[in-house]
Amino acid sequence: MNIIFMGTPDYAEKILLRLIEEPNINVVGVYTQPDKPVGRKKVMSSPAVKVLAQAHDINVYQPNRLRDDEVVVELLKIECDYIVVAAYGQILPSKILDHAPCINLHASILPQYRGASPIQQTLLNDDRETGVTAMLMEEGLDTGDVLKIMKIAVDKDMMVSPLFDDLTGVATDLTVDVLENFSSYTPQKQDEHKATHCKKITKSDGEVTFDNANIIYNKYRAFTPWPGIYLKSGLKLKQIILEDKVSHNRIAKIISIDTDSIVISCETGSLRIFSVQPQSKKEMDVLSYINGKRLNLEDTFL
Repeated sequence: MNIIFMGTPDYAEKILLRLIEEPNINVVGVYTQPDKPVGRKKVMSSPAVKVLAQAHDINVYQPNRLRDDEVVVELLKIECDYIVVAAYGQILPSKILDHAPCINLHASILPQYRGASPIQQTLLNDDRETGVTAMLMEEGLDTGDVLKIMKIAVDKDMMVSPLFDDLTGVATDLTVDVLENFSSYTPQKQDEHKATHCKKITKSDGEVTFDNANIIYNKYRAFTPWPGIYLKSGLKLKQIILEDKVSHNRIAKIISIDTDSIVISCETGSLRIFSVQPQSKKEMDVLSYINGKRLNLEDTFL
């Protein structure tokens, strides 16, 4: 079967690689976002999907707007059986949706967490289960009929990077399954009453105060390595664990100093901190930090 693939980040790259490796699947074109400047030096960099596609001599298209008439006309000239979409970053117009069945892989149990950051939202909400949904695309955002959902458990201390890897593995298997068995699945409407949404993560989302230890810890799980979690002063909390989530305390007090860490009280609960990173400095162990600041037990860690 002939496939057009649309995707941009590492998540999409892994799915594309699996499609390339499948003997019964022929990827006839790849659509991805335009190259963009990356890092402090703003070096123009290509999406992972583009690099992989070019390595396998697959035609790559990088339109700024998929909805532009000339872009649509160009795509409609490519004969395909299916269009597979994974974290592409643009909504498909109706003419492309009508060209072939468009299958989207979304990293949540839809209709939960429609939108840009479902993996992070799973951790922010301290969920114990998530999954990947294969659905037929329509013009709405993650609103299409569901073909199949594969679920996995989420450990209470799981971080976003390993969860991302686990869901990527699920998505690659699910993609091939749905393509090979498409005719055997009956699309099911999503329950709009159960729909929830999640937004694109920004740097400001990482700012925390010592109000609720469990919320801070879940932000740490969701936002490491980017944008990280940090105090209003700019101090980044680099390595932490949840000490307790039920006690009631004076806020931001050092309540324990141990051999490799300190415990900070939150209004609800407490956190154990192992390392921090002051603004414009390297990461350091927290004991060196408090010694440099001359902080002791019962002092305020702010």
